[in-house]
Parts: sequence; structure tokens; C-alpha cells
Amino acid sequence: AFTLAVGHEYVVKLMEQGLTIDQAAPSIRFTMSVSSNYFMEIAKFRAARMLWANIMAQYKPTRGCASKMKIHAVTSKWNMTVYDPYVNMLRGTTEAMSAAIAGVHSIEVRPFDEAYEKPTDFSTRIARNVQLLLKEESHFNQVCDAAGGSYYIENLTASIAEQAWKLFKEVEDRGGYIAAFEAGFIQDQIEASAATKDKNIATRRETLLGTNQFPNFNEKAGNKQPVEGKCCCGGDSHTCEKEVDTLVFDRAASQFEALRLETEASGKRPKAFMLTIGNLAMRQARAQYSCNFLACAGYEVVDNLGFETVEAGVEAAIAAKADIVVICSSDDEYAEYAIPAFKALNGRAMFIVAGAPACMDDLKAAGIENFIHVRVNVLDTLKEFNAKLLK
Repeated sequence: AFTLAVGHEYVVKLMEQGLTIDQAAPSIRFTMSVSSNYFMEIAKFRAARMLWANIMAQYKPTRGCASKMKIHAVTSKWNMTVYDPYVNMLRGTTEAMSAAIAGVHSIEVRPFDEAYEKPTDFSTRIARNVQLLLKEESHFNQVCDAAGGSYYIENLTASIAEQAWKLFKEVEDRGGYIAAFEAGFIQDQIEASAATKDKNIATRRETLLGTNQFPNFNEKAGNKQPVEGKCCCGGDSHTCEKEVDTLVFDRAASQFEALRLETEASGKRPKAFMLTIGNLAMRQARAQYSCNFLACAGYEVVDNLGFETVEAGVEAAIAAKADIVVICSSDDEYAEYAIPAFKALNGRAMFIVAGAPACMDDLKAAGIENFIHVRVNVLDTLKEFNAKLLK
């Protein structure tokens, strides 16, 4: 909606300078990011073209090209990661594929290492070859509107168009894009959207493979340091030297990466020991969940096949010099195992319960403070653990 509003603002200003709609509209080229929500991105571009044609139709152009939206698609930097960076190749490939199927005019694939270094010859070659493969081997350049007729994509396109049109009209009612921006409306809307996305990443409602879910347990960043976006003044996004409203945001992975880099820089890599006991299926599932959860902060994780007693598990954890002991069992069995394990540990390591059992209040009353489960904010929880463990 805001992209359409900007484009319309340009058309209006150009026509005020004496150009006709047939001269002004075809001179505009839109650059839009394409992210990893595969079908949504296809529908986004299709909806944008449809709405732009509707907007230009109001000016009664005499040439059809005046109603065509020329789009340059750029693969997203927002979801690129420093850790497990080769996954960025997969993200770039699916993003470019979405753009190609959607019928954009040109595509730019970012090199997979752009998040942490000046792209190398290898990474730029791979980025170029992604486009060549889509064109020369997949033949996407030979099909017009490949998504046309797909009920799901057509329905998604219509839905996006409906909502975008409402927001576009709201911007126009506020006097157009410039007036809405000067009033802070644009910034407020985008910042609210960004905050929602950040929360989804922090709570793993949205998966960023290798960062907030399924991290490479033993990977080290080494000399790789994140390279974030630059502001209009040349400074970073947090130290703007000009009195202007900027819309510069960090990547989705930035805070998780900062957490993991903090762990590496501390010189102390906390060891998390899985005290697996009781129901076989539940203890294995929760141990896997807990390993993935804690490895997101760069902790060393030690999984186990299972212990006959909590005392045996605690003894093994102490012998392994664990900094964290995570008890992994079923909800019903936590009432039997959690408190004895906590008492046996006796403060020699951080104690965590994997899950949110019905007896949680009883466990808290016994002094157990830490619980990890699907409803917690992963990022905030790991920040709290780092504050305690890296002192």
C-alpha cells in the first residue's frame, strides 16, 4: 500500500511539472523486496500490478504501457543470517523463484554472505547462477503469469489487494504519502509491523532456520561479524546524525546473533545437561526441544538416553560439570521427579523444567524458577539465562 502511495505521489508531482500521464507513469520503476513466504510473495507482486493499473486508469492514459507496473525485485536481507549462512542460498533461491513466477521485470539476488562481509567472488557467482538456473534450466522466463488460475494464489492475491487498497485510500485521505509520512503515520504503521515480526521471531512463531530454530550446535562465528544496514547519513541504524525520520531496521536474526556472539565472547560456553527420565516418548521429545532451545544461545548441549532415578541423573550432570540441568519427562511425571531432582542438585547448576505441567504452581512453590515451553519468549528467556550464566 505504501509503495503504491509513493508511486502515485511521483505521478502527481510529475504531472504538476507538465508531463502527461503517458509520459510520467512509464518512467517509474519500483524496487521491492521479496521474502521467504513463498506463495504470499507471488501474490504480493500480482496484487501490486493489479492495483497500480487501477490507480493509473483513473488518469485515462492513451497507451497501455502507462498502466504497467515495472518491478525490480531484490531478495531480502531482513532474513539473512550470520550463523549457518549457506541457508541464505536456499532463501535467496526460493525468493527469486517467487519473483520470477510473479512476473517481475528484473531480479537481484543478494550474495549469501552479505550479512557479515563484503561479498566474495564465490558468493556473487552463486547469486548470479541462481538467476541463470531459474531462467535457462527452469524456463521461468518463457511462461506468462505462471500462477494464473491457481485458486489458492488467486484468492491470496485478491485478499492482499483488498487490504492494501483500504490502506492506500487511507494514505490518500491523509493527503498522500508525503503528508502521511510527515505526520508519522507511515512510520507508526511500519514500526508496528516490524515489532510484530520481531516478536514472532523471538517466540518462534516464525522460524528462522539455524538461528531461532534448529541451530548448528557446534558452529562458531569466528571472525564473522554482522554488517547491519546503514542510515542515510552513513552511520548505523542507531546513531543517525541527521534530524530526519528514518526507516532502518536490523535483520530478523540480529538479536539472536548478538546473544550467541555474547556467549562466544565470554570465553565460557555453558553446558546444558538433559536429565531424561520417565516416559520414553515424552522425554526424548522434550530433550530435543530443549537442546534446540538452548543451542540458540550457543550453549553446549548434552543429550542422554535416560536415567532410572533422578539421583543418578543429577550425579551424571555434576560429573559432566554441567552449568544447566534440564529435566525432561511427561507432565504427569514432573510431580514425582522435578522436586526431588531440584533438591538433589542443591543449587550446583541452574535447574530447568522442560514443559508447562499442571503442577507448575507446586514446582514454583518448591523454589523451581525456570520453565521452557512453546509459549515462552525464547529470546527474552535466553537473555535472562545469559545474564545469570555469563557473570
